[in-house]
Amino acid sequence: MGWGCLLLGGATDALAQDAKPQAIIEKAFPHSNKCKRCHERVFEEWETSPLSKSIHSPAFRVSLDAYLNSPGGKDKALCFRCHAPQVREFPDHAQLFVDQVRSGNPSLDGVACTQCHLIKQVDRAKHPPEPKYEIGSKILYGPYKDAVQNLAHQSMDLELFQKSDLCLNCHQSVPSAANLGKANDLLGNWDRSQAVKSGKECQHCHMPEQVGESANGEKKRKVANHTFPGRIGTLRQDAAKLDVQTKLDGDKTTVTVKVQSLVPHNLPATHPAWATVVLNLEVKGKNLKTVFTDSRIYGRTYADSKGQKTVFDFEAVKVLDDTVLKPEETRTEMFSFPTPKDTKTFDVEAILSYGPITGPAPFLERVEAESSKGSQDPVFQPIEIVRRTDNVPVGR
Repeated sequence: MGWGCLLLGGATDALAQDAKPQAIIEKAFPHSNKCKRCHERVFEEWETSPLSKSIHSPAFRVSLDAYLNSPGGKDKALCFRCHAPQVREFPDHAQLFVDQVRSGNPSLDGVACTQCHLIKQVDRAKHPPEPKYEIGSKILYGPYKDAVQNLAHQSMDLELFQKSDLCLNCHQSVPSAANLGKANDLLGNWDRSQAVKSGKECQHCHMPEQVGESANGEKKRKVANHTFPGRIGTLRQDAAKLDVQTKLDGDKTTVTVKVQSLVPHNLPATHPAWATVVLNLEVKGKNLKTVFTDSRIYGRTYADSKGQKTVFDFEAVKVLDDTVLKPEETRTEMFSFPTPKDTKTFDVEAILSYGPITGPAPFLERVEAESSKGSQDPVFQPIEIVRRTDNVPVGR
């Protein structure tokens, strides 16, 4: 079998005559459950990924409502251009997408199989880049030159599926923050990074090669992983390094932390307002009692038209502060504090983490209320990237 077993040829006349918007959309972009029949491995990987939750998460549901209730929230399709890209082909049915998200249990796919494998090209002349879909032709696109012939669909290999261009239409900028111009660039100068110069594309890290079946029962070969590791998964442990140096000078101690980004894009590089990376420093003295804490936050702070801070990209009109770690940048941070007393040693612990979701209290309270996990929802928890702990002798 090839990739994307969608049974495109199985549409019936009855379905073609069905005027219901969802049936029309799913005829053009068949549901991922159809892919699962032949591509069980890929489906199970995708199902664990953040992409599979693109229109299911409470944070998206609450954010969508905030946008639609805002003065500029007239374009109902805007948020879905990345969170359910098939809306680009069906802008007249945007209300269906809104209703499904508000239901709390959408049956439409967000970002799934056909939302990627029907892309024939990406127009990088537009900002953000625009995907061009090929629908109605029974052809699914992907990276394999030796796709096995099957009765479900035709398979065609495209070099695009091994290029970063495929990812840019959703991951380079946010449509609702277009007025911010370059300040809305999520990736930074990624195309000038050493990683890109060495020939690496987005897929190298975020769809790593593995050995397995593309379709059920197919001969095992090199295939792409579809869990899309990033801040979720072990890939984040390769995102940065910490170097910690402690200098005692009598009653004063200085800790110098070098934060080295190892990724070829901005860090963080997801949502332009919520996304933060936090460096926490904690010093523990006698009996492991905390005697000093401090932090540094890497991200962007935005202001709305009234000059007030906002986490919503659709409200942002300018950048107040930008501390994002640029591609492959090393940032040096210094912390000073009184040397711990009455102890022979003290511990210095530096932790770099992805920060939890931020925003005004009513927004966060509603996200918590909408989540089945409440305050234990992962969006409220920091996600550790790297940690360094040193035990420092006071007498040295």
